[in-house]
Formats: sequence, C-alpha cells, structure tokens
Amino acid sequence: MDLGSNFPAKLEPYLLMAKGLKGAAAAKLIQDVTSAPGVFVFSELLELPNIQELGKSEQHEKYLSLLQLFSYRTYQDYVSHKDFLPPLNEAQTTKLKHLSIVSLASDRRILPYADLLEALDMSTIRELEDLIIDAIYLDILRGKLDQKEQQLEVEYTMGRDLEPGKLEEVLAALQNWAETTSSVLATLDAKIQQIAKESEAAKQAALEHEKVLQATLKEVFEKQKEKSLGGGSMMNRRAVERDRDGMLMDVDEDHGNGKNRNRKTPAEAQPKTRSKRNRF
Repeated sequence: MDLGSNFPAKLEPYLLMAKGLKGAAAAKLIQDVTSAPGVFVFSELLELPNIQELGKSEQHEKYLSLLQLFSYRTYQDYVSHKDFLPPLNEAQTTKLKHLSIVSLASDRRILPYADLLEALDMSTIRELEDLIIDAIYLDILRGKLDQKEQQLEVEYTMGRDLEPGKLEEVLAALQNWAETTSSVLATLDAKIQQIAKESEAAKQAALEHEKVLQATLKEVFEKQKEKSLGGGSMMNRRAVERDRDGMLMDVDEDHGNGKNRNRKTPAEAQPKTRSKRNRF
C-alpha cells in the first residue's frame, strides 16, 4: 500500500459534518480535524464554501489560516505567524512537525539532525528521533535513521496538499522531467543502435576472418599432402632400384660359383694309377 493512501478516508467523517456548519461551529471543526489522529490531508475540507467564508469573519479568520497551515505550510511558518493563529495543543504541534518533515524531504532526501532540530524547534536528538519513528509508524514517511552520521535518510513520503498557485509549478516541473526523460531515452536508443551496428560489424569481421583462416589451413594441408605423396613415390622408386641392383649382384655371384664347380684342380685332372696285384 502506498504511503498516505488511506488518509483521505480519515477525512470523510469531518467532510460530512462540515457541510452545514458555519461560524464558531466550523471553527471548532477545524480545531478537531487538525488534532485528530491519522488525518494529514485537508484540501477537500479547505475547498468547502462554508469553510472559505471563515476568511470573511475577523473573529474566525485565524481558524481558516490554521487549516491552511496544516494543509501546506510548516512549523516554521507557525512560529513566524503564531500571533495571528490560534495556539496549538500537543497533538496539533506533533502533527505539524510530522508534516514539516515531509515538506523538508520534498527538497532533499538527506536531512541532517542539526537542520531538523532547528526547523522543528527541538532541543535533543532523542526527542527528534522519537518524532521521526512515530512518523514512520504512521506511514507519513519511510526512511532510515543514521545515528553515526546524525542524519535522516528519506526513501519516500506521503504527498501533502498543494498550495494555491503551486499546481502550475508542479505541472511545469513534470513537463520538464518528461522532456528530460525523453531526451535521455532518445540518447539511449541511439547508443543501443550504435552498439548493435558495431556488434554486427564485429560479427561479420570475425566470420570473414574465420573463412580466410579455414581457407589458408586447407591450402597448407593440401600442400603438405602433395609433398608427402611426392616424397613417398621417390622413396619407393629408389627402393625398387636398390632391390633390382641387389638381384643382379646375386645373379652374378651365382654364375661365378658355377664355373668354379666345373673347374678341376690339376691333381684332380691327372688319371689315377691303378695298383697292380702281385701274382704268386
């Protein structure tokens, strides 16, 4: 649930009661609604014609100013104009200080304790931290107390009523924000398109490089293959020639050995003398 989303519902009973009230009764209603717990938005009540009529009465004018104070002003405004406003009770004082923190957080998200103590007219840090913790529990704001750095880090807050004439300023700020956002988005789109083009170019370059590399590797492989096949044929021819030469040499040796076998030594060539037997 968003912060402050249930606050308008808390105002509804007072809107119903305010429809027929005038003068002192309407002034009393303003005192009650600004003291009531859980009621932090007042614009619908402030816009009622019978409530606006209080500004025409010198006696009750200050109650209209009180309602305006709680709608869009701060505790510092009360201190500066307290002589023209009704005195605040404890509940009103606490509520107005809570709303003042919301207004301060609209300008900056880091609120030093020193600035808060001065703006809220408080004397001790313990009192200030208790006030902030109560505001967090009431869903007026969300943030973190940084005791080491002595500051309040605001995450986000409820929305307060707009002061008359501020709507145009808010619309102008929103328009400026929209234009700035559009410019940033256009810049981001252009950057994304540039990155996409560069990525595609890099991809194509990588593919071309891979294609050239594969062609080069194929060419080198083919040359190595041809060289390997050519060297093998030469070696085979030389082996055949060596084998043939060896066979010729063997044949020559065999022929030589045959001639030697047919040739006889001189001793073998002379006829053997037959021994004669003596007859007795």
